[in-house]
Amino acid sequence: MELDVRKFFQVTSPSRPLDIENEDDRKYYIDFSSIRGGPVVEELRDRITFFSPDEPTCQLFTGHIGCGKSTELRRLESELKHEGFHVVYFESSQDLEMGDVDIGDILLAIARRVSESLMALDEQIKLEQPKGLQNLLRGAFKLLQTEIDLSAEASLPGIGTVSASTEGNFSAEVGIPGIGQVTANNEEGVSFVALGIGKIAAKTRNSTDLRSKLREYLEPRTTNIIDAINHELIEPAREKLKQVGKKGLAVIVDNLDRVWSKPTAWGRSQPEYLFIDRGEQLRQLNCHVVYTMPLALIFSNEFSRLTSRFGADPIVLPMIPVVQRDGSTFEEGMALLRQMVLARAFPDLSPEERLQNQSIVFDRPETLDLLCRMSGGHVREILRLLNDWIVKDRKLPLSRRGLEEVLKQKRNQMTLAIDDDEWELLRQVKQRLQVIGDRGYEVLIRSMFVYEYRDGEGSWFDVNPILATSGKL
Repeated sequence: MELDVRKFFQVTSPSRPLDIENEDDRKYYIDFSSIRGGPVVEELRDRITFFSPDEPTCQLFTGHIGCGKSTELRRLESELKHEGFHVVYFESSQDLEMGDVDIGDILLAIARRVSESLMALDEQIKLEQPKGLQNLLRGAFKLLQTEIDLSAEASLPGIGTVSASTEGNFSAEVGIPGIGQVTANNEEGVSFVALGIGKIAAKTRNSTDLRSKLREYLEPRTTNIIDAINHELIEPAREKLKQVGKKGLAVIVDNLDRVWSKPTAWGRSQPEYLFIDRGEQLRQLNCHVVYTMPLALIFSNEFSRLTSRFGADPIVLPMIPVVQRDGSTFEEGMALLRQMVLARAFPDLSPEERLQNQSIVFDRPETLDLLCRMSGGHVREILRLLNDWIVKDRKLPLSRRGLEEVLKQKRNQMTLAIDDDEWELLRQVKQRLQVIGDRGYEVLIRSMFVYEYRDGEGSWFDVNPILATSGKL
């Protein structure tokens, strides 16, 4: 059996989450729920499909950046569709400037994505004119028309070519996946909302001044925005969807865990402001919503306020354990990580056949085990190390020497960023298996110096295995 090294490099890219709806991607998926503290996706799904199918729900989902949340959310999307729901999944980082996000930005992004999704169902879903949203957007156009050339054409990602007049009228050639080119204008209802918000987002994303001006307009109208989205978009859509056999509408907002933790002008961190101070408004949409949330808020002194805002604890996706609290190897975790790597090479083989053919990919089994251990069970990290390793060796089987060089380079990069106080914090984590307070989070976990794991006794923490080899602990 032959394996093309270039194809192997491409399918191990750490930057692309698996789309479970895609048959090829589904072959690469490994279910880690048995060692991650329970069936996380099933819990998110069942709160919607079993416990409250006809009532709006709002859930928070969090974990380390890169631990596999997006892949699990794509699985949730697939399972909700299988249960008969119309699902709108989107990555908020494509719509928002993550260093400067306000509540109005999130609400408009949701309105835009829901509107786009309904445009793809235009033959089945006919909504009344969303006059409140249209008037809101026209007010924004009027406010910004000195800064935005509304007579210009723009090519917007996910939208197509948009032409806008200074009166706020739109026409567009919209490319919708699975549908093709759709001609839309503001007389076609939701198309105006989708295209208008897309136009504003494209023009304000890279301008702090324009975003500030827009927010001055949106902030006092937040309640009106929520009401308009609910009454003109979500609620009519839910009724129409049920008429065509759907059980309801679910929106999955991914990548909000990536909002920067910088303080706002009044001293609150951006995550605290969005999810604690404004959390009540995030949960007022009258459909099922799942937001990803920064893990930092788990360590916040105001965690209890967060849970009271949303009415439930966030669901956490922990790391994949490769060792246990006592430092011994966790064999089940190692076995599943081996399968995750080998599935990228041999997606059509059984787990047993993959192990039998691993010599095609690695010079010896111990080399694959070293990769799994040094990743610390971090999904994106193991793929990033593997990707760098393939580039370094440029041929198969991959050598232990090549992996050791990649690990050494990674360790050197990480240690350059650590000062004496942080080394002391790392020593405390190594001894106590704990991270205390939000400062510990910011310094250690967000920087991927420390990973969180969960077992029958609860949470415990350990130093990134690559750093643990530095000799400074």
